[in-house]
Amino acid sequence: MENRVNQGDEITLKELIQKISDWYSYLIKRWKIIVIAGLIGSVFGILYAISKKPVYTATLSFALEDDKAGVGLGGALGFASSFGLDLGGGGGSIFTGSNLTELFKSRSMVEKTLLSPVNINGKEISLAEMYIRNNEWRKGWAKKTKFEKIQFSPNSSRKSFTRIQDSIIGKIYQNLSATSLYVGQKDKKISIINIDVSSTDELFAKYFCEALAKQVGQFYIETKSKKARMNMAILERQVDSVRGELNGAITGVAIANDNTFNLNPALNIRRAPSARRQVDVQANSAILTELVKQAELAKVTLRKETPLIQVIDRPILPLNKEGFGRLKGLLIGGFCAGLCAVFILIFRRLLKLLTQ
Repeated sequence: MENRVNQGDEITLKELIQKISDWYSYLIKRWKIIVIAGLIGSVFGILYAISKKPVYTATLSFALEDDKAGVGLGGALGFASSFGLDLGGGGGSIFTGSNLTELFKSRSMVEKTLLSPVNINGKEISLAEMYIRNNEWRKGWAKKTKFEKIQFSPNSSRKSFTRIQDSIIGKIYQNLSATSLYVGQKDKKISIINIDVSSTDELFAKYFCEALAKQVGQFYIETKSKKARMNMAILERQVDSVRGELNGAITGVAIANDNTFNLNPALNIRRAPSARRQVDVQANSAILTELVKQAELAKVTLRKETPLIQVIDRPILPLNKEGFGRLKGLLIGGFCAGLCAVFILIFRRLLKLLTQ
């Protein structure tokens, strides 16, 4: 029984080898077609390599120092809280870890960056306008009257945009976030964040990378220290107010003393205004002393709550360039075209065998 099975397997294997040999002979006889297809593919590959613009990548790396150590406020917080203040406040952990990297890729930050001004050939334009020119979109808009007057001026207000401008800036954001913008840590153990911007225009990649880092850095610092800055502003206003009251009370004491100069000691009632003014001076002095102390503590807190974004490496021209080489185009184009020719020949023969 086993001998029969082995014999059947041996016959099947022979048939398989015979079929492979037949197909091989079939393709060898038509080698000219395959070679011609490969040559044509190589030519197209070279033409594609010539027409393909190189891609430049701008890389910026930075480290974030967020000092969350205590400032030793101690019991002073109790007095500050009586004025409705929170000296220990801050931005919390809203922009830590992956949240910070997502902030760089957010639509709001990218669109604000696109409206940043850059100087091109002595003329100031926005990065959005630079992107449109690089991709030659206006050539496609030439026949569309509604696009004729579309402009993106530097530092223009996002709220004043028309529906068409919204759609254009949204399309630019989609293109950048999908293929041109990468933000992340190359090593999880290292707290250095890298921003990579790729573009066929070297200057756009550099300018956009630097402008995005600046835009996000300003937003991050303002957000993280917003609460501390508000507290400090309130304290400074209260210090000015109490100081004004104290100055007025001191002046009132002087006026009252002048009015009671050489007063009969028996007329003590006339000395009451002066005594009241002195109480005001003492009370305002005590309040002012504490408020000045709290204002200084608020300044320390603001410095603690203001994170430091330290740029380590900036993009420097010339940027890293990645192009599609002619040799690469020749080899890939020739191989793909030759392979397609083989598949077409096989398909034609199979179709002929099935129709017989």
